[in-house]
Amino acid sequence: MITLVGLGPGDPGMITRAAWEVISTTPVLYLRTAVHPTVAALPSSVVIRAFDDLYDRAERFDEVYERIAEELLARARGGEPVVYATPGDPLTAEATSRHLLRRARAQGAPVRIIPGVSFVEPVCALLGVDPLEHGLQLLDAFDLVVDEAAVPDDTPSWASLHGLTYTPPLLPFPLTPTRPALICQVYSRSVASHVKLSLMERYPADHPVMLTHAAGVAGEESVVELPLHTLDHRSDFDHLTSLFVPPLTPLADVRGAEGVACIVARLLGPGGCPWDREQTPQSLRAALLEEVHETLEALDAGNDEALLEELGDLLLNVLMLSEMARQAERFDAGDVFSAVAGKLIRRHPHVFGDVNVGASDEVLRNWETIKHAEHVAKGVARQSALDGVPPSLPALAAAQKVTSKAARAGFDALEIDHAWQSLEEEIAELRAAATDPAQAESELGDVLLAVARLGWRLNVDAESALRAAVARFRQRFARLETLLDGRDLNTLSVEEKLVLWERARNMTDGADPGW
Repeated sequence: MITLVGLGPGDPGMITRAAWEVISTTPVLYLRTAVHPTVAALPSSVVIRAFDDLYDRAERFDEVYERIAEELLARARGGEPVVYATPGDPLTAEATSRHLLRRARAQGAPVRIIPGVSFVEPVCALLGVDPLEHGLQLLDAFDLVVDEAAVPDDTPSWASLHGLTYTPPLLPFPLTPTRPALICQVYSRSVASHVKLSLMERYPADHPVMLTHAAGVAGEESVVELPLHTLDHRSDFDHLTSLFVPPLTPLADVRGAEGVACIVARLLGPGGCPWDREQTPQSLRAALLEEVHETLEALDAGNDEALLEELGDLLLNVLMLSEMARQAERFDAGDVFSAVAGKLIRRHPHVFGDVNVGASDEVLRNWETIKHAEHVAKGVARQSALDGVPPSLPALAAAQKVTSKAARAGFDALEIDHAWQSLEEEIAELRAAATDPAQAESELGDVLLAVARLGWRLNVDAESALRAAVARFRQRFARLETLLDGRDLNTLSVEEKLVLWERARNMTDGADPGW
């Protein structure tokens, strides 16, 4: 038999009567740590055996917890009645108890649990907070520490492939910011720093938080209120330090999708914006298309500030359309998230399943196979490998999409030289048809289609390349206009224009897009 008891939050008077009777009658009491105010008040007849030395020898906390569970179970199997005491309540914010219970169930070892007073009750009393009033969340500080060592380093990330340093995200975010949270085990400045940085992913930097110390220990308990961004500017952290994070209002939770969705629901709800409520999904089409083009413009310009804003505008359109659909009882934002999540998981079995792929071209082939199976399952099997290209795509983008689909279906030569040769032939045919407007139009279309195909073979997006070229032309032409010094461009000779154009080209262009 293994018995788990709690030592309470720190004041000996908070040990329960049941726990005290068990502790008083056991010859040996095992402790996760002897660094606890109550330990000094334990009966002198009890032999104390603490596991503090394991913390110095182990590299990870999980290793300590497993070692403790292993030793306690070994002693119980040997016939020793084991009593194991932890700070607070044995099942509240106590990882060793979780490890011990899991292993004990697997081995069929009986475990008795004597509940105790956790750190939660005295912290709430100190703060004057009812934990049920707004749904208090309990969290270990280590749930807010990103474990970079757990990231596999044998395959590159997007960042490393593009010459950047990869930092893993804290996903899913472990808190709901619109509910209060109590974070325990903030025992050092280093842990506080990790907690601060993680919380600032969702909370404003100046969000007020409360740091509690020694709650429940008479004469020692204290509360300090401070802005979140200054949390790690202190050094008075120890094993009795906890952090209380008050909730954000729904309209203040602006760093998460839920907060923005709440704003959109307010705009389209009773008492919302008259203009927004008058819109329909069809009336938003023009705005959606405009935002897409403005996003592309920001990408082409390499303007992070503009890109950030335009991506937000795109998200706004998605949430507006989703909220309209929700109010019309057709679908909601949750259905949108679910649909795209399911699609991404299904179409990436090499990431979320056990499929092995060698290179990106194999990924694309698998993608097309999975898409085809999905369409068949929906009863919308496509008649042609070229189906599925939106008719509203710009012509050059549509041309590249069609040629790439044809190539993936097997309609292309393996060698890129064929694409070069096709372009040269189409240009020759265009030159021959230059005097016949109707024929020239047809041949020019063939040239553009050949260019799109070559762009795909070169792994270049033709639409983006042309848009960037137009932007460069406009930029250089504007420089040329400044070089005219009042002269009329129409009065200059071809040679003079070429000289000005070369000067404009040689002037420094803006930074290339990208990070």
